[in-house]
Amino acid sequence: MSLGRNFQKALVASGFANLADGVLWVALPLLAVQLTRSPVLIAGVTVAARLPWLLAPVAGAFADRLDRRQSMLRVNLVRTVLLGGLALAVAADVATLAMVYVVAVLLGVAETLFDTSAQSLLPALVPRDDLTRANSRLFAVELVANTFIGPPLGGLLAAAGLAVALGAPAAAYLVGAGCLALISGSFRAAGAAPAGSTRLRDEIAEGAGFVWRHQVLRPLAIMLGIENMAFAAAFAVFVLYAVAPGPMGLSEAGYGILTATLGIGSLLGTWLAVPAERRLGRIRTLVVSVVLTATSLVVPALTANVVLVGASFALGGVSIVLWNVVTVSLRQRITPDRLLGRMNAAYRLVGWGTMPLGAALGGFLAETLGLRGTFVVSAALALATLAGFRFVTEQAIARAEAPQPTTG
Repeated sequence: MSLGRNFQKALVASGFANLADGVLWVALPLLAVQLTRSPVLIAGVTVAARLPWLLAPVAGAFADRLDRRQSMLRVNLVRTVLLGGLALAVAADVATLAMVYVVAVLLGVAETLFDTSAQSLLPALVPRDDLTRANSRLFAVELVANTFIGPPLGGLLAAAGLAVALGAPAAAYLVGAGCLALISGSFRAAGAAPAGSTRLRDEIAEGAGFVWRHQVLRPLAIMLGIENMAFAAAFAVFVLYAVAPGPMGLSEAGYGILTATLGIGSLLGTWLAVPAERRLGRIRTLVVSVVLTATSLVVPALTANVVLVGASFALGGVSIVLWNVVTVSLRQRITPDRLLGRMNAAYRLVGWGTMPLGAALGGFLAETLGLRGTFVVSAALALATLAGFRFVTEQAIARAEAPQPTTG
């Protein structure tokens, strides 16, 4: 059964945006490695890209004030200009590490605005009963483009030239903007207050308070923050472990192909998410996700064998999708539309705001404990999130999804 033409157009737009993200995930670290071999400075690129998530509450307030589709379209146009400029700088051999940092920060701001609006837009495109199915399809396209097609393409393009590897995602963002322009309708939040009727600070506080007081959203956001810190710590320095002269000894193209195994797992995860939720229940599905995440992070500490590391990354891809499909659909169901942007932003402030800290931690651990020690600590951090299931239970979720009494 079709989920509607507007959803299909949004799906294509998201695919191109995530394809661009996947290419950048390979191209920016490879550019940084050409400019420095310092683990701290290389990890700093990830820190710079993730730091803007600390401003996520502001992005959430704008997502609830403005037309969400228009915001996404404009962000893609800005990203096209930014990457086009960096590609020209690389082609002219004038790119510097400082320039990479500035572009990474600005792309991080753009990602914050785009992703917050995108997750808030989906419930306006499909019926709420179809959210799990829609999210499963959306993550299939996003994660396969981001981690299955994008990284190997990024590696191949980087082998041809880093200017090409940066210019390609600029073009992909532009195509994504065109797809968004084809979506019909207005997508301001239902029940949103008129512009200027409330202060931005008050709107942000309302969204943050909704998440912080919520019996399910608060512990889930904290658990996500710890897991993302673990991922960021490991992957901020993984390029040093994978690419020659690192222990794995891969070429640039080989590095891109290796990271694509995350996409293989992600694709498998999109097929498994709905039946897993139905048969295991949401809590058991999330527990499985955490265990798979920890496994994917610890394997590189035990071996540099490319097949085993690739298999562990595939498990990591499964874990990402299982977690995202279950938790994102839950968040969209239990949050009023007028608060979706601010809820997503406040949730991600906690869940994604730890990534700059994790990336910085990864650089520090690599300097002090070595790369393998960094992966062990990252896996231990991921496992620590299991403690959160003391609070996130099937009973707590059922209470959150129950219709709320109204007051008269």
